[in-house]
Amino acid sequence: MHRALLTALALGCRSTPALPPDDRPPCSAPPEPVLGEATHYEADGTGRCSFAAAPDRMVAAINGAEYDHAKLCGACLHVTGPSSDVIVRVVDICPGCPAGDLDLSQEAFSHLAPLDRGRIPIAWRVVACDVQGSIEYHFKDGSSAAWTAIQLRNHRYPIATLEARDGRGNLRALERHDDNYFVAQPGLGNGPYVLHVTDSRGHALEDPAVEAGVGVSRAGRGQFARCPKN
Repeated sequence: MHRALLTALALGCRSTPALPPDDRPPCSAPPEPVLGEATHYEADGTGRCSFAAAPDRMVAAINGAEYDHAKLCGACLHVTGPSSDVIVRVVDICPGCPAGDLDLSQEAFSHLAPLDRGRIPIAWRVVACDVQGSIEYHFKDGSSAAWTAIQLRNHRYPIATLEARDGRGNLRALERHDDNYFVAQPGLGNGPYVLHVTDSRGHALEDPAVEAGVGVSRAGRGQFARCPKN
């Protein structure tokens, strides 16, 4: 019974299977709700996604099946519980969680149920993050002209791809690793770099002159548009 109720509360509509971002117009279909259960843990915003600590700690670790090589790192999830709802950001993996389940921070779980409940039924779906300003490119410690690792931060929707454009205008895809960094090996040279990024809803942005760095973040020139149905 609770699954039918949670599906209605999730505010998501069933749709045809999603196409890859480059093969569909932006915002072609909102994501479907996912049914599962939530537990809680002491979270500070750090984790496998390699983000810094989050001041509000409204975060979650996602099950291993849907973590899927960090593809939902940084995604915002609208989570509906038995009596309320909350928005959290994915920052970590929960290797022991079954598909559909989330391990929520105690702060987030407490919006849905008392902590002593321990485990509750939920429905969740990916929604737009309420971000301000442009996307950011964060260069991993150890990055160099010969080995370049870049993470996307402050993005509205989950990141699908990161590519670098060479002097001839050709795009080279960077490989996404489980720690949520896109890696070029051999590296991208001394820079500045022309970086082309797409999100899970089919939007694309290109920054023509991103300066190289080590352990630093570079602001991009824009932000992904918000889809009308989130």
